[in-house]
Amino acid sequence: MRQSSLQLSQPQAAFQAISDPTRRSILSMLSEEDMTIGEIVDQFSITRGAIKKHLVMLEKGGLISVKQRGRERINSLEPLGLKQVDDWLSHFHQFWDEKLGKLQEVVEKEERANTKAKRP
Repeated sequence: MRQSSLQLSQPQAAFQAISDPTRRSILSMLSEEDMTIGEIVDQFSITRGAIKKHLVMLEKGGLISVKQRGRERINSLEPLGLKQVDDWLSHFHQFWDEKLGKLQEVVEKEERANTKAKRP
């Protein structure tokens, strides 16, 4: 079954959510403490409506949850939502670890060769 272009898979929604620097800042703040929309708005020089749109994107991406407490909506970080992003990136961590390891071997070999060449 194909997804419509408007409906993103969960990993795609998470990556779309973290693509924006404001949303990444919100995630950082929520990693410290749960916050209401008003508390988040106070940290930015953008409108409440703009912050609300960012929170909706984060929630759709599975990166935050929102709980009703009386009249307030409390936004909380969902660490498991970030795990799907980390899982995808872990492939590239391994790739870069291998490439950087090979580079280190080449550089060290070159340094050893240069040190031998400089000896009288």
